[in-house]
Amino acid sequence: MSDDPADQPPSLGVAWEQNADDWVVWARKPGHDSYWQFHRDAFRRLLPEPEGRALDVGCGEGRLPRDLKSWGYDVVGVDVSPTLIRYARDADPSGTYEVADGASLPFSDATFNLVTAFMSLQDIDHYALAIAEAARVLAAGGCLCFAITHPFQTSGEFHGREPDAPFVMNDSYFHVRRVGGKPYVRDGISMTFHSIHRPLEDYLAAVSAGGLLIDRLVELPDLSEPPGDRWTRMPLFLDVRARKI
Repeated sequence: MSDDPADQPPSLGVAWEQNADDWVVWARKPGHDSYWQFHRDAFRRLLPEPEGRALDVGCGEGRLPRDLKSWGYDVVGVDVSPTLIRYARDADPSGTYEVADGASLPFSDATFNLVTAFMSLQDIDHYALAIAEAARVLAAGGCLCFAITHPFQTSGEFHGREPDAPFVMNDSYFHVRRVGGKPYVRDGISMTFHSIHRPLEDYLAAVSAGGLLIDRLVELPDLSEPPGDRWTRMPLFLDVRARKI
């Protein structure tokens, strides 16, 4: 990759803002995304009972905050993308949504009993600061619940679509790098995802540095596929719950 700043990809926040309209189409088509197929229900099982205030970091167009509200949580959603926040407000006029960087939250210490980050930390440039900020705004005993693309999944790719297709790593699992950046089309809907591959150790080290203690960790395959399909052989997502100690 060139060292010329003009040749470097935009920050993740800028990239998601540029693709915000496409994401809304992708995320809101019923049954299209893994959120609707199986991941929402699995993530809900991590959450503590509704008590006190909740904050969703990287809320996107607001689908998780809308669900959290329906489950009884008093939730605020934040995202760095103004376009996505506009969509979230339009879909939920009575909700609270703010443009904010997860790495610099505009809230006082110990303000929330729950912080969620559903499939957003891998899309945040300064993920460790975002985890530190989540820990800062959590009250003692509160929970950070987050879901990320499993680092094993982003470390390579399947060579083929057959159920027994080999999964091949051409780069080191430990090499932090941008992934995505090319249009992905499914069922006629195109979306360009922008993320960073990081090893699992990086996320867990940031959780520990924030004074949080992990009490549940779930590795999820693609539960929408038939048993034995290539995406049921490996974890797609990692769901984590950690408590402020």
